[in-house]
Amino acid sequence: MKFSIHSIIGSLFVLTVLFVSCSEDEAINPINDIYVAIPDTHFETLLIELGIDSDGIVNQRILKSDAEAVTRLDLNYFKHFGEIADLTGIEGFVNITFLSAVGQELESVDISANTQLDTLYLSANYLAQVDLSNNPNLVLVDIQSNELSEIQGLSNATHLKKLNLSWNNFETISIQNESVEVLLITHNLLKSIDTKNALNLKNVLMISNQLATVDFSANAMLETLVISDNQLQDINLAQNNKLTHLYISSNSLTRLDVSNNQELIDLRVDRNQNLTCIKVLDDQEIPTVSLSDYQELNNICS
Repeated sequence: MKFSIHSIIGSLFVLTVLFVSCSEDEAINPINDIYVAIPDTHFETLLIELGIDSDGIVNQRILKSDAEAVTRLDLNYFKHFGEIADLTGIEGFVNITFLSAVGQELESVDISANTQLDTLYLSANYLAQVDLSNNPNLVLVDIQSNELSEIQGLSNATHLKKLNLSWNNFETISIQNESVEVLLITHNLLKSIDTKNALNLKNVLMISNQLATVDFSANAMLETLVISDNQLQDINLAQNNKLTHLYISSNSLTRLDVSNNQELIDLRVDRNQNLTCIKVLDDQEIPTVSLSDYQELNNICS
């Protein structure tokens, strides 16, 4: 059988088109039946060093089976490989319950496919937003030291116990989550916070914000409130009779009544220049008290 030069060239052209088409399809689809795309070389290098990427070659992909075998992913062991800027490929790790990518260069992250996550550390990145809508099993979330001004899907994380949002750019936030017990949101730009739906809140740290008013009347379980270095002029703690620690120094308080807080063991209220008298019951004992020299505890405050 004879083949003309034209027919041979034509066949080669068709094969080339098919090859390019398949290659483009693989590039477009980050997950196919065999591989998960890992475009960030630092990310893949870490996966190789951790023994997860079984081929041991930096080739912008790992086997899907390798990713699915992982239940705990800590990307902070080998910092000398450089920081990760792109966490694309994390969607292939569908069985991880623990993810830590601290001190990287992440500007965005999509963890919607990681539905088994219960522990998430993403602190010290450049994240402007995080969506937890598809992560119902989260128990601990630490995303301090980012550029966050909002957090999405918080109400869907129905097992969440501890949330750390410190050192971000929040000006306002509503904690629409009944399960949260510990909230850390220090060193933000907070002017308002709504915790009325955080009914199990026990410990709150929100120092160094711009809060002029707060309302914790719905948080009957509150035990520790650290809210120093704000702009508070008044605070009503009558409903917080489980309170044991109150740090409210360096505000603008003009009055403070802790007579209903009989469980208090540590009160720090110094450096409120317009607050001279803190109201307590006549027989109320607070083991540790920090006052400025112009302040006193008294059962009668004018």
